[in-house]
Amino acid sequence: MAEVEALQAKSATEVEALRIKYLSKKGKITALMADFRNVSADQKREVGIKINELKNKAQERINSLRETLASTDTEDENIDITRTAYPIKLGTRHPITLVKNEIIDIFARLGFSLAEGPEVEDDWHVFSSMNFADDHPARDMQDTFFVESHPDIILRTHTSSVQARVMERQQPPIRVICPGRVYRNEAISARAHCFFHQVEGLYVDKDVSFTDLKQVLLLFAKEMFGEETKIRLRPSYFPFTEPSAEMDISCNICGGKGCSFCKHTGWVEILGCGMVHPNVLELNGIDSKKYKGYAFGLGVERITNLKYNVKDLRMFSENDVRFLKEFEAAN
Repeated sequence: MAEVEALQAKSATEVEALRIKYLSKKGKITALMADFRNVSADQKREVGIKINELKNKAQERINSLRETLASTDTEDENIDITRTAYPIKLGTRHPITLVKNEIIDIFARLGFSLAEGPEVEDDWHVFSSMNFADDHPARDMQDTFFVESHPDIILRTHTSSVQARVMERQQPPIRVICPGRVYRNEAISARAHCFFHQVEGLYVDKDVSFTDLKQVLLLFAKEMFGEETKIRLRPSYFPFTEPSAEMDISCNICGGKGCSFCKHTGWVEILGCGMVHPNVLELNGIDSKKYKGYAFGLGVERITNLKYNVKDLRMFSENDVRFLKEFEAAN
């Protein structure tokens, strides 16, 4: 009895060990009860009473130890018992989000406001309002994702559809940027993906010139990649702009000296641009004789590759925690 009364424990684990030692099927008190059959008849009553008292005393002592430990654990009212027992690691912003926000911030300082639109769009806003011919290759199934039950409903292939929505409900002056995810029916590889992110810009007003476009893009390049960055514009073709151009920047990885990323040319293409085609203005309810405009579009993944030297586009969508942790310092 004295042994049971002297039982002590410092944790719930030790209390459970005492219960097993004394009260389990193979415990000491259970063993005593098993030997009870060997007690002589004239002593059975007295021994039985003592064994029951010992069992009850052991149960009471173990319950008391358990309650004492439980009350000690909750003495401090400031302890949050729902808190996890290990430190919670904070996450980081995705590199695409970091770069997209930086692009938005640069153009916001130039007076561009933010415009957004649906990713599931109709043919008019994606193609027809942007002066795409009826037989343009972009309308083919191998280039665009169509909703099977609605042949005129597609996943947008560019955020120009947002520009169309802005123009149809707002008269100039218009100065917006349109960030968002776009989709194209391409094979997934290190250099291409079936979805990616764009930021497109549109400025429509009186007396807008190509010189205005060039100056805005030069300022953007210097803000994004550094004051020493140079740009060059090469003639190109897009259905929605005329004249059209593609813009290269001096490779910020090799400083324009030539490397594998820029294919040893010293230049890297980052965006397409041009003056808004008069047909686009007219199709969206804007008088092309009174107003002019410029537009540009850039791929966020492309800019992210240049800033962080990520060579495989698939890394952006695989959610590899090891890859994402590399951008903790950029948050």
